[in-house]
This record gives sequence, C-alpha cells and structure tokens, in this order.
Amino acid sequence: MGLVCSWLELENQLAPFRGKKKIVFTNGCFDWLHVGHVRYLQEAQALGDLLVVGVNTDESVRKLKGSTRPVQNEADRAEILAALSCVNFSVLFSQDTPYELIRVVRPDILVKGGDWRPEQIVGSDIVQSYGGKVLSLQFVEGKSTTSLINKAKT
Repeated sequence: MGLVCSWLELENQLAPFRGKKKIVFTNGCFDWLHVGHVRYLQEAQALGDLLVVGVNTDESVRKLKGSTRPVQNEADRAEILAALSCVNFSVLFSQDTPYELIRVVRPDILVKGGDWRPEQIVGSDIVQSYGGKVLSLQFVEGKSTTSLINKAKT
C-alpha cells in the first residue's frame, strides 16, 4: 500500500531513491475512480520504479469541473489512490496546475493521459530540462468520471 504524503514528507520519502530508482509522476482529480484510471495508473507505474500521483484538492476540482464536483472529498481520493498496488505515493496540491509540485518531485518520467500531447503537459519544461521523459499514455475511450456521473443520474 502506498502513502498519502504532504509535500515535505514526499520530498523526504523520495530522497533515498533519487538516482537509484525511476520516479514517475502524474496528476489528476481522480474524482470517481474507474477502469480508465486504473489502466492508466498501471501503465504509468510500469514505466518506472515508483509512481507519485498528484491529486487536485476539492477547491481546485471545483475550479476545473464545476460546483457539483468533486463527488468524493480530497482525503478519500488520495487514500483510495494510495491503496492501489501501482501507486507508491499520493499527494494533494491546491494550485491550478501541478507545476510547483513537479519541481519538488523532480520525476524521471512525467505522464498524462492520451488526450494530452507531450508538449501540452504542465511541467514538461522542468522534466526535459534535466533529461527526463514526458509521455502521453493511452486514453481509454468511453471511460470517464463525467460519463459515470451522467449514467448514475439516469
């Protein structure tokens, strides 16, 4: 089981692994975990040794998705993600983007879902500046939190 960490705790947890293990980072709302998320996170983890997931706080989800979201609170979302065997660390961020968190994590590999082109991925400039990789992973068509919410309403 992974850990839910503060930024400082995460920095301390990652320190012994730097240069020895490949750190992969991704981020998102992960409001209503579904098979698209699970496949994506498994694919991300397979690229390295440790997977760090940045999780939008409730306030930042509302900014991105509207006043009716998130469905689950930030603490629950972070804990659910950390419970997945493919996730080593989950960490909350309240900023509009994970840019500053990416500076702290300094991942070897930065990934987002296939609906993002690598050059559009926030933090790609940081990761590429020290020789890291930025990848857009496969998008699972028809699998989204919004579609699940809409289906639940009917």
